[in-house]
Amino acid sequence: MPEATWRRRFRAPRVSLPAWARDEPDRLLYSSNASGKSELYTWDRKIHAHRQVTARPEGTMRGQLDPTGQQIWWFDDHRGNEFGRWVVEPFTGGTPQMAVPDVPAAYGAGLAIGRSCAVVGTSTHEGTGIYLVPAGEASRPLYVHRESAWVSALSRDETLIAIGHSEHGDSRHPAVRILDLGGRPIREMWDGPGRGLLGTAWSPVAGDSRLLVEHERHEMPALLIWDVATGDVSEVDTGLPGEVDAVWYPDAASLLLIHDHRGRTEMYRFDLASRALRRIEVDAGTVSQARVRPDGEIWYAWTRSSVPPEIRANGGALLTPPGEPAPAGVAYSDHVVDGIHIFLAEPTAPRPHPLIFFIHGGPSAHDRDAFSAIVQAWVDHGFAVVMVNYRGSTGYGRAWRDALEGNPGFTELEDISKVRDWVVGSAIGDPRRVILSGRSWGGYLTLLGLGVQPERWSLGIAGVPVADYVAAYEDEMEPLKAFDRAIFRGSPEEILEVYRERSRITYVDRVRVPVLIIAGENDPRCPIRQIDNYLARLRDLNAPHQVYRYDAGHGSLVIEEMIRHVELEIAFAAKHLGTQPPL
Repeated sequence: MPEATWRRRFRAPRVSLPAWARDEPDRLLYSSNASGKSELYTWDRKIHAHRQVTARPEGTMRGQLDPTGQQIWWFDDHRGNEFGRWVVEPFTGGTPQMAVPDVPAAYGAGLAIGRSCAVVGTSTHEGTGIYLVPAGEASRPLYVHRESAWVSALSRDETLIAIGHSEHGDSRHPAVRILDLGGRPIREMWDGPGRGLLGTAWSPVAGDSRLLVEHERHEMPALLIWDVATGDVSEVDTGLPGEVDAVWYPDAASLLLIHDHRGRTEMYRFDLASRALRRIEVDAGTVSQARVRPDGEIWYAWTRSSVPPEIRANGGALLTPPGEPAPAGVAYSDHVVDGIHIFLAEPTAPRPHPLIFFIHGGPSAHDRDAFSAIVQAWVDHGFAVVMVNYRGSTGYGRAWRDALEGNPGFTELEDISKVRDWVVGSAIGDPRRVILSGRSWGGYLTLLGLGVQPERWSLGIAGVPVADYVAAYEDEMEPLKAFDRAIFRGSPEEILEVYRERSRITYVDRVRVPVLIIAGENDPRCPIRQIDNYLARLRDLNAPHQVYRYDAGHGSLVIEEMIRHVELEIAFAAKHLGTQPPL
């Protein structure tokens, strides 16, 4: 019997957009799930050869090439706990060795690799450390601070380092500092409270001291170019209505812009001298990444809701992994409900459908017109899937993203509730079969919604959620503590009652429907102890629930584990709502 379509979508081979070595652009690094889990692979275009680099039980995602193309750096943690060290090995293969043996294991806080040195960021419960690692020498500290910080970029001539920091106490709105190789501050840029800056990339031209910076000086986040040598700042005024990311062209005379507007993307070339904006033809959908080759060719990763991801070069296929491609899916429709932009994926069966609200995580993220094997799996089983870009999502301006600051949880649920009323009132969904579901921050909103809006939901499915906020804060990785302090506007020590008010465990006795919780044993973002606290309360209340724990961190990179999670979720819905069991 042929395998179900939804399972084939998960098993289909996928690749990421390859990154090339600056000085040897025919040596590249990418990730792929071809082995059954995500691992790192090299691609030598000169000899048309591919090599699997990593082979860890939990999979591997984080890696970089050095500029010469001679070495690969990859991050080695324990079972997905994100706490570990960088490892280095030759591009052509060899024994991996610790890249910086004199720097203790930590959470990663950025990495920039040059020809003569590397800059490594670390984060622990003591704060942030940034280290210079000269080739063949011991590391030396450049920056240490209690608040969250990270390595952004190393200049082309390897004399200046851009870091992001939140010494002012707000990691959601960081400042940019320029250090020399001795750790001395050279320049600083901060736009004040509520307005963040993020240094992204130095000019690729040697001797050019310009840094590309994302800013929030206007309602829509935008770009500026900061000449660190002179201090001059030039805003990149594109006139585009959405949010814009950018990468340099090789001659640094133009920028490749990725324009994100209402969950879809476009690409443009922006000439810095003339300010001319030229659209680059690309199919409607989402460009998740793009880079410009030394010869000017554009490589990019593209998808749309009905079409699995593709790696393209100037519009044509670039890198297609061997094996059966993922079956296509249904296209999303999009709607605006009381100012809230949503995507909707529906099966072909007549309305009303059973509904699942699949709430995105982050919260600094947003749903896009992009292929999702999970969404398509639910559609295959007869569900309409609702994706809500609630206040707190990126993509819709600074005010929309920051609306939940000081009021997390309740703000998002207000928007989700409005969308639920519209979907049910429009006869799209069956009000007796409405699932609230999500992962990470979406899992947090799921458990909170089941407690504060019990009458609105028929079932809850929460993946790697925050369930007991006070306990989560005690155990989570330091960058997440900084995030919580920023979004709550204080720590539990300062505003304990606010944390308790927005914690799911406070409302657990109000939950009236069965709930499934999927949790990672080694998760540093939504730690297991605080989930156990919530589960203990469910047991004390004799509330119907199911739990599945897996041996990894904040999600799994193993295909069979991903399939298992979705299979459990669909079976849970079938058991309690009478919908179709997993195919």
